[in-house]
Amino acid sequence: MTIFNVISLAGGIALFLYGMSIMGSGLEKIAGGKMEVTLQKLTSSTMRSVLLGALITAVIQSSAGTTVIVIGLVNSGIMQLSQAIGVIMGANIGTTVTGQILRLSDISSDNIFLSFVKPENLAPIVAFIGAILYVFIKAPKKRNIGQILMGFGLLFTGMTTMTTAAAPLQDSPLFIKLFTGLQNPLLGIIAGALVTVAIQSSSASVGILQALSSTGIVTWGSAIPIILGQNIGTCSTPLIASIGASKAAKRSAIVHLYFNVIGTVLFMAAIYGAKAIIGFDWWYDTINMGDIANFHTLFNVVITILFIPFTKLLAKLAEMTIPDGKDDKAEIDVPILDERLFNSPAVAIQQAKGAVEKMAHNAQLNYDNAVPLLFAHSDEDIQLIYQRESVIDKLEVTISNYLIKIADKELSESESQTVSELINFVVEFERIGDYAINIVDRSGEIYDKEIVFSDSAKAELDCLDAAIKEILEITLSAFASDDARTAERVEPLEETIDLIIDTLRDRHIMRLKDGICAIESGIIFLEILTNLERISDHCSNVAARIIGKDLDADHFDAHALRRDMHEGLIPNFNDMLKQYKLKYYSPLASDE
Repeated sequence: MTIFNVISLAGGIALFLYGMSIMGSGLEKIAGGKMEVTLQKLTSSTMRSVLLGALITAVIQSSAGTTVIVIGLVNSGIMQLSQAIGVIMGANIGTTVTGQILRLSDISSDNIFLSFVKPENLAPIVAFIGAILYVFIKAPKKRNIGQILMGFGLLFTGMTTMTTAAAPLQDSPLFIKLFTGLQNPLLGIIAGALVTVAIQSSSASVGILQALSSTGIVTWGSAIPIILGQNIGTCSTPLIASIGASKAAKRSAIVHLYFNVIGTVLFMAAIYGAKAIIGFDWWYDTINMGDIANFHTLFNVVITILFIPFTKLLAKLAEMTIPDGKDDKAEIDVPILDERLFNSPAVAIQQAKGAVEKMAHNAQLNYDNAVPLLFAHSDEDIQLIYQRESVIDKLEVTISNYLIKIADKELSESESQTVSELINFVVEFERIGDYAINIVDRSGEIYDKEIVFSDSAKAELDCLDAAIKEILEITLSAFASDDARTAERVEPLEETIDLIIDTLRDRHIMRLKDGICAIESGIIFLEILTNLERISDHCSNVAARIIGKDLDADHFDAHALRRDMHEGLIPNFNDMLKQYKLKYYSPLASDE
């Protein structure tokens, strides 16, 4: 083997790895936001989790990639450890798809059709078609398909190059001695693990082994330990990804390691035990690409089936390895935005949306707890409200920075628009939280100055408070479900609230003129009305953005959209307005 063969082999590996990378990236883009939605819909069924893990890994062509995504979701609190275990098991099965595709290189036939579909003949054509789609077509979906085809072509071109470059190795005494030495199972496992750690992909390391098998020197006895070691080596990526993550995320990475290590030990014991007892005539026979792919699949399917009943034990083992500390505190829950998910922008965006939901929920809770303080002071409730406000403020900065970083990634048009919308939603919900704090501050003035509202003022505030609570509930529900139909209910209620507030202002000014209400309490009452009106306005802004999400974000005009609503954009707008007036305004009008 000459230096030129070595260079050619290195080039083939480079093409193979790059092809796998861009093909996986293209497949992930095609999957879009469906991947993380699918993951989050996991139930307590381990079998379903396994199937989903296998499917997602088959799509993105990387078990380590799937496991890293899972670690990010666990770290963010979106997924529980019990759900993650099933996905991790399935990921090991999904990663064997690559090897099964690569075995197509073993096709040998005089049939022109079968010869045509051999990767060495098909790959250049597929890569050429992919390049045309990727370079000359502007439509994002077609460009993604082009990227997948280019990746597929490069993958097999790299495989063909590796196979050709490795051919002289069959006459190399050093290479023959190397693989003879790998008959030692421990050395084989270490070799397989180290190669996989070096290139960070078990699929790729299996592919390289398949290419080397074309030399005719690789035997079953040397290949089996290497394949088992490759499954252990792929755990390095999730372990690295879990550094600095939450304990639950670290446990997910440890479960992946334990699963593969224990599975390897069991498989080795079974194989070498059977070999010692009954002997294997085929042990020193040459192994081919198809055999390697089949054994890789068999190993992962068998150990997954064996471990499915013991997922709780795996979780317990991980918890024992990484126990809870004595000083662990569970204060107000703050979502963790994990930058490890940036390689999967759709997942990162969904994680950010979950954090915005948490932020909005805290703002809603603060409002719910703020109004009762106007009538009954509570230091404990005030302290909790300010703790939540601190979380809201931190989340505003954290989420905004996180979304800005996501925006720098390669995003689809819809993903880019979603990021922009989320930044706007962060601002809206943060302002709602601020107005809730303003109400708390007014409650402090009322307590310090021993101000008492009249019975009529209390009744009016109770009616308005009920309307504000409903508009917040509708707004948060519409945001969480991204439901424009639910959002359409906000504007009629917001208009009703405006009408109520205008009426209450007029009444209160009359009470001030008549001397029924003190000036000091009157000013505070009017300030409270202003804050409630602002909360309602921000709910209207959120709803308008949900309804107008298909519009050009650069030219979005909430005021124009609301005007269109009044002019018939929402067919039943007037009916809903009538219902809300009857529900909230009519009782006030009847008190006059």
